[in-house]
Amino acid sequence: MRLSDVTHPNQLHGLSIRQLEDIARQIREKHLETVAASGGHLGPGLGVVELTLALYQTLDLDHDKVVWDVGHQAYPHKLITGRFHDFHTLRQKDGVAGYLKRSENKFDHFGAGHASTSISAALGMALARDMAGENYKVAAIIGDGALTGGMALEAINHAGHLPHTNLLVVLNDNEMSISPNVGAIPRYLNKMRISPPVQFLTDNLEEQFKHLPFLGESLSPELERVKEGMKRLAVPKVGAVFEELGFLYMGPVDGHNLQELITTFKEAHKHTGPVLVHVSTTKGKGYAIAEKDQVGYHAQSPFNLATGKGIPSTKPKPPSYSKVFAETLITLAENDPKIVGITAAMATGTGLDKLQQALPKQYIDVGIAEQHAVTLAAGLACEGARPVVAIYSTFLQRGFDQIVHDVCIQKLPVFFCLDRAGIVGADGPTHQGMYDIAYLRCIPNLVLMAPKDEAELQRMLVTGINYTDGAIAMRYPRGNGYGAPLMEEGWEPLPIGKAEVLRQGDDVLLLGYGSMVYPAMQTAEILSEHGIEATVVNARFAKPLDEELILPLAKQIGKVVTFEEGCLMGGFGSAVAESILDAQVPASVLRIGVPDILVDHASPDQSKAALGLTPPQMAERILSTFKVEKPMLAV
Repeated sequence: MRLSDVTHPNQLHGLSIRQLEDIARQIREKHLETVAASGGHLGPGLGVVELTLALYQTLDLDHDKVVWDVGHQAYPHKLITGRFHDFHTLRQKDGVAGYLKRSENKFDHFGAGHASTSISAALGMALARDMAGENYKVAAIIGDGALTGGMALEAINHAGHLPHTNLLVVLNDNEMSISPNVGAIPRYLNKMRISPPVQFLTDNLEEQFKHLPFLGESLSPELERVKEGMKRLAVPKVGAVFEELGFLYMGPVDGHNLQELITTFKEAHKHTGPVLVHVSTTKGKGYAIAEKDQVGYHAQSPFNLATGKGIPSTKPKPPSYSKVFAETLITLAENDPKIVGITAAMATGTGLDKLQQALPKQYIDVGIAEQHAVTLAAGLACEGARPVVAIYSTFLQRGFDQIVHDVCIQKLPVFFCLDRAGIVGADGPTHQGMYDIAYLRCIPNLVLMAPKDEAELQRMLVTGINYTDGAIAMRYPRGNGYGAPLMEEGWEPLPIGKAEVLRQGDDVLLLGYGSMVYPAMQTAEILSEHGIEATVVNARFAKPLDEELILPLAKQIGKVVTFEEGCLMGGFGSAVAESILDAQVPASVLRIGVPDILVDHASPDQSKAALGLTPPQMAERILSTFKVEKPMLAV
């Protein structure tokens, strides 16, 4: 059978192991070919090919439900659920999404881009099934470090107390997080424990004792302890933990042995209650370069499949914001041992892996546990440390309560550095950094700032570390800077809440925040071609606003435009409009940013064009809104 002919996973039912191995080979070829050409997640999907094929041999996806934890594991799933011929559009505008998406395909039973959600969602489905009196299987596949997330442990705790709710949890252990012993003995002991003869022996042991003279029911507690002791002898250490939490544990199973996987999954479905199947896989399986560098090949930009090396850019690029952030933080930390960088399993993405290499004692990785990261930072701040919490904007959403309750109420000096703020591109709505301005601006005792370029980021890093009157946050975008000259020394903190005027004009006031400052400048140049002269202000701070500068200019000019790369509702523009309204300044305000919609996967430039956020589009909107176009002077 050819993979290109598979439009429904049930078509694979009944294939021989040899035929399934051929399908696995074709999946890896298509996966590698696609990611090499257009970029995407590589290692996770390559590692679960056999797991996917084996599990789906035991399920009917017209009825049964499967929840993948973080959809970047699910590329093989996509390839056998009718998306083979569109797979070349992966992560491209209007193409196949990089994560699971309920609206994209009927077999995507639950969509998620943030980790540790699968067991909760699957348990919810299982409970809904039981409430409706229906009968179908529900499976959750979790791995790639997601089990470190507190939400996953909360779900395991809940499911373990529901002995009559059938739920299958597959732990995809690729040795990037949990690394239990894998070998012939634990596998053999597991087979013994779940085999019908052993089950028959243990089930009948109590019955035999009950018939002994003078004993009857009196030994029941002792017999239970004997039976539990027998189980403990047969369960690997990591399995004992899950058994204590109420799961039947099976494993470790070789995640690349189709026959063993199929046999184990079939056996797991026979048991009542929650079952955890522990599968040992190799991240990047089938591509030697990815197997060797499992961190580096978790996700890749387009690369040469033969060499594994990235395709070089046609022209040199300025350093990325993440790189400038990391290198500046290292310089500061070398001179201040109280500085501690904190990441939530995103050391490479945030650049903190460089801090780990340079100053390991001033680096902490808490795993996928953003809530813990925030409160850990609060504890560090209590004792005089200077915690710098580097978390993507989209992931810091998970720590909102801790920001309010543990940091800001207590006015603790925690510095939040929000990477990937704004439009991030191909990862789509689960990863867009749209909401941080709005969800942080409403919290008391929190300063918000955003640099216009990489050089200003350096100064804001100094500002954030020096600020001790409460919490402070800095947002910055994904990707490369503008090529602004970086400072080597003599960095000075910025005065809190002070903006700067970049351009003078009397016709309209343009207020840019963070990544939208340079586009505001470009918009001003276009307006100038139409005879409209704009004052452009780099706001620097969304909270507190520089009202001493902004309000007089707004009153004088009367027409105000705000620019932000984030949601308009509650964002920077809202802050300006509220300030003008509260001060009863007679000025009109136009807010430019992201409306109340989800921004789908596409390149950032494509998304900005679709949202009307390019300088020509913004200039046209300003001219149309304010009707301020002046006649061009004859030359």
